[in-house]
Amino acid sequence: MSRLTLALAALLAAVPAYASTPVNINTADATALAHALDGVGLSKAKAIVAWREANGDFESADQLADVKGIGPSLVERNRDAILLGDDKPAKKKTTTKARHAEAE
Repeated sequence: MSRLTLALAALLAAVPAYASTPVNINTADATALAHALDGVGLSKAKAIVAWREANGDFESADQLADVKGIGPSLVERNRDAILLGDDKPAKKKTTTKARHAEAE
């Protein structure tokens, strides 16, 4: 194989690692969560499902940080891939202070 072919093959193999697949955190099973969320393996995905079963549906992506092993930075890294049920990515909560700043 030529160097160009090898480089293209390596590039194409790496692309799925950076592409996030949207996943509904309120309906997905542990395997789907582990595949779709960066930094979430099967163990953390099982913890997400267990939290959801014990506490009900997530109301915001930020609530994922309540799950043991999931922190705010992991939530931020995956925010565009997290769905809550309306098939729209979970947006960051806007505080009252931020809304006032946007209005000015």
